Amino acid sequence: MFAEVVAPAFVRREPRLRARAYLLGLVSGLERKNGWTLAEFAGDATPDGMQRLLNAACWDEDAVRDALGRYVAARLGDPGAVLVADETGFEKSGQCSAGVQRQYTGTAGKITNCQIGVFLAYAVPGGARTLIDRELYVPRSWTGDRDRCDAAGIPEDTGFATKPQLARVMIERAVAAGIPFAWFTADEAYGDNGPLREWLEESGIAYVVAVACDHRVPAGAGRVIRADKLAAMVAAAGWQRVSCGPGSKGERFYDWALADAGPGRYLLIRRSLTSGELAFYRCWAPSPVTLAGLVRVAGARWAVEECFAAAKNETALDHYQVRKHAAWYRHVTLAMCAHAWLAVTAAASRPPPAQARGGGPGHGDPAREGAGCLWTTIRPGTGKLWPPDHRQQRRRPDLPHCQRDPPPARDLLPSSPPGGALRALVAVAAPPPGACPLLPLPAPAQAPVFIQPLRGEPARH
Repeated sequence: MFAEVVAPAFVRREPRLRARAYLLGLVSGLERKNGWTLAEFAGDATPDGMQRLLNAACWDEDAVRDALGRYVAARLGDPGAVLVADETGFEKSGQCSAGVQRQYTGTAGKITNCQIGVFLAYAVPGGARTLIDRELYVPRSWTGDRDRCDAAGIPEDTGFATKPQLARVMIERAVAAGIPFAWFTADEAYGDNGPLREWLEESGIAYVVAVACDHRVPAGAGRVIRADKLAAMVAAAGWQRVSCGPGSKGERFYDWALADAGPGRYLLIRRSLTSGELAFYRCWAPSPVTLAGLVRVAGARWAVEECFAAAKNETALDHYQVRKHAAWYRHVTLAMCAHAWLAVTAAASRPPPAQARGGGPGHGDPAREGAGCLWTTIRPGTGKLWPPDHRQQRRRPDLPHCQRDPPPARDLLPSSPPGGALRALVAVAAPPPGACPLLPLPAPAQAPVFIQPLRGEPARH
């Protein structure tokens, strides 16, 4: 992986070896992976070499990013994959880090002093997912202060760009690189952005994006209606119980309904089985798609959250101690490379999925796929939503828990002691399972048992 993705970006041997040691430190079992600990892991006396790698060494982090996309496409690429855009926060205490200011971040769940990074994740139907692109959000308070930007190393041609605009730039790069995918999904911060949805439709990119409850959709005759008001009009027969994918405790079942939202556009409504809480998604696809297909894409949005958690916990995505603009990109890019290698290694060691029981896309399980086509339309003269087929639907049996997730990828990694020989990043596949013993099993030989005698009694065997 290193020779294919990272090494070609370096001209000199010394920084190339330093980057290799940096990557090995990121995938190691160190509890904290900052400049000091990574330097100690590599056998250095001071963190100067690691800091020089991020701040002053001559290498192209964007070339590494592009090579990372090709690496992921070659090993995990799937025509049915989903691109997921989302941001995550990096809390800071000072005011000198590039792009830092007081702003809301879901990482802390509040407004705090932080940097915001916008990322693009790649999720394939088999369960593998990884980060493939990144952009640092630079607020207006920074782009309007040229002296502050110069001090943080922000290039002069860097202008203000919203988070949806940064997501569009990353999607354009994925398309230009030929990364195979079929859908795009994101949360409300991107779904409520009309220009982004229009660009996706013009580019022929199908999407399922979350929108707010007050999102307006066409209701005919030039009228519009709020999404939550439209959901209140759905009849009981208009809801279908479908799983949006496996979670940590089994399949994630919700009630779903689908309504027209304009020519070729749909509003997907999700209802919680326990609290009744509603969520809404705007959908568009250049060709017809089933409700189960839209639900699968909506459920894929959680993949980026899992990527953030894995990258921060396993490859130190947020452990950096740098302030410069380029240094942020370099550390984050190397952390993404380490996370992608873990994802590829885990996918290689994961057993093949069980054979589907029926035809059609996905897992083939009727309780997970839902009906073949569940379009919901407004019935004329009633103002209520009804499914096209009013016949009573058969209840589907409950599913057992899905197969548990594989062990953490870091358990598959070769360890390298501080100061020892550096090992190459190679995929470690799990050994094949042994043959199952035949039943009944032979009784094991029992060892003699010595029973401690009570006072006054002889010893017994």
